[in-house]
Amino acid sequence: MNPEEIKKETLKYGILGEDNSSPQEKLEKFSGITSWEYLKPHYEAGVLYHLDSSITIKDAGLAFSTDDTKKVESWLSDGSLVKIEALHAFQWDSDEESKKEQFEALVVSPFVLCQLKNKG
Repeated sequence: MNPEEIKKETLKYGILGEDNSSPQEKLEKFSGITSWEYLKPHYEAGVLYHLDSSITIKDAGLAFSTDDTKKVESWLSDGSLVKIEALHAFQWDSDEESKKEQFEALVVSPFVLCQLKNKG
């Protein structure tokens, strides 16, 4: 394999796992409800992104897994999708109420997407 082929191969992101499931089935398989404690190591690894409530986590997962760059860049530019930074982590680490927050999370290797669950 020449260097260009290797580069293309290593940049090919998809939903974690190789199987014959449809993209929608994989989205279900690699998503769930979790706490900040589970997400924190992903933040520390620099791969955790938070979604605004205007985007469903499944739509974002599909955009990531199909390399829909325009859609992802649009969300990043309008703030609907943000990389979790130290300020977010500090809040979820220090505030007792925030520690109880629940997130919907989805693994789209190498990224982890999360969204705060609505209370109620």
